[in-house]
Amino acid sequence: MKTRLLIPALAIAAAPVLPAAAGPEAGRFSFSLTGGVEAPVSGDVHDGATAVVPDLGPLNPALSGVDAELRIGARGHDRIYDMATSLGLEMSYGLSDRAEVFGQIRQARADEGRVQVGGAYVPALATELPVYGTFSDYRALSIEFGYRHYFMAAGAARPYLAARLGATQTDAIDATFEIPAAAITIPDAAFYDKGWAVSGGLDVGVTIPVNDRFSITAETGVRYVGDLSDDDSAIGGLGLASINDTGSRVSVPVSVSARWDF
Repeated sequence: MKTRLLIPALAIAAAPVLPAAAGPEAGRFSFSLTGGVEAPVSGDVHDGATAVVPDLGPLNPALSGVDAELRIGARGHDRIYDMATSLGLEMSYGLSDRAEVFGQIRQARADEGRVQVGGAYVPALATELPVYGTFSDYRALSIEFGYRHYFMAAGAARPYLAARLGATQTDAIDATFEIPAAAITIPDAAFYDKGWAVSGGLDVGVTIPVNDRFSITAETGVRYVGDLSDDDSAIGGLGLASINDTGSRVSVPVSVSARWDF
């Protein structure tokens, strides 16, 4: 009899111990730390426009009386800014073992970028001189709320889909415009004001439980931020007030999160 009882006991002890189903549970909160990158894939930092400057003298006295035609082309976030880094904090609340709602605050930053924005055609020289723009750092703070649905209640890996909506505050962006061949520089011209815009996105990811209260999450998806708040005080006089009536951004994030359930 003792032998019969001992055999199943040893079998249970030798069986692999699987982690409990870390993740959403009705009435349970969780806290996550998130880090990653965001690659811009669509959206313009500025639009294109053509404007006549009847006298370049105010920009360079040596060119007094010389006129030019500014030919500015549209330039996207992906041409001006490199990949942004992001850090975030999230709180979520379980509705069931497959669904939760969440709130997230996230900061993204990309270093300044320099690109040729167009040309300045000078009839007196019968040539077009390249025009360059250097745009200050892109810094954005997002506050978003969303819903996340898991495809399984338990398992070694738990895939999910999520949707989010909220607002993003983007810091002011200045631009320095240069026409090196004409020794013309417009330094630190106001381009966008600090302001809020609607933002949102769709996410797909997988949560990998480590134990019954801690898990690691890998996620990607698509994010959208609406048009920025334009400032024409520096470029309006050049006939370029329309080029910053844009600023929306679509990016693809890739992130990893550490999640604690309690």
